[in-house]
Amino acid sequence: MNIEILTSHWTEHELLDSGNRRKLERFGNHVLIRSEPKAWWKPSLPEDEWKKADAVYEDSGRWIVGNRNPTREWLMRYGKISFQPRLTDMSKHVGIFPEQSPHWDWMIKKITSSGRKDIKLLNLFGYTGAATLAAASCGAGVTHVDASKPSVSWARRNQELSKMETAPVRWIIDDAVKFVRREIRRNSRYDAIVLDPPSFGRGPDGEIWKAEESIAEFMDLCRQTLTDNPLFIILTMYNLEASSIMLGNIVSDTMKQSGGTASFGELALQEKTSGRMLPMSIYSRWEK
Repeated sequence: MNIEILTSHWTEHELLDSGNRRKLERFGNHVLIRSEPKAWWKPSLPEDEWKKADAVYEDSGRWIVGNRNPTREWLMRYGKISFQPRLTDMSKHVGIFPEQSPHWDWMIKKITSSGRKDIKLLNLFGYTGAATLAAASCGAGVTHVDASKPSVSWARRNQELSKMETAPVRWIIDDAVKFVRREIRRNSRYDAIVLDPPSFGRGPDGEIWKAEESIAEFMDLCRQTLTDNPLFIILTMYNLEASSIMLGNIVSDTMKQSGGTASFGELALQEKTSGRMLPMSIYSRWEK
């Protein structure tokens, strides 16, 4: 297996510049500055260009919004899907991770080319529903699981904005590990699994998740929910201490009895002007 770097080609988003542990990005018609611990280098653009940003997230935990484009929420489009990014204090995240768009592209292609009309996909740690709606947009039935009620509400809002209210999506607010264990007992089965677990997290009842201690066992539980003819698995992580090789080994071990092919690598954003790449996360994918 070779390490592959995947970059986003989603025109609604651009990485304009990065450096000094910050990044300058365009989300739709909004230009934002956020912290980025992996941007160790110097910015390529002059400071005057950075000063044109519509909003800046400060280390104090709040957004400073300028006068040019003061809206705190707006719309972005990806194919048939609409997203509503939002500036919320105490979080630099805006509800969408553009670097994951190569996964959406790949997933849609895999589902569509399979020729199957009954694909069931499980999206764990589903956040605001990008992967869920991407899969549902091409006909898959999706079970979306996240422990955060606000995140699931946000995802359902994205479903409404996309005019996909009738799409076969189940929205579940639950701890992912507990949910998967119950699905095994219920003999519920899925053709594909997408998961983006945090490095550290707590479930709705205070359950503690540490990726380095839990991910290998959890992947084995996920395997037990697969059908006899599974289509794919996508595992993405943002753990700074982990390596894509580690994920590739875990996914390969998990699926070694099922045949198929595992790949691994990094998701990166490429700067518009310099072409320099900003690493964002690591991933491993398995396909039959």
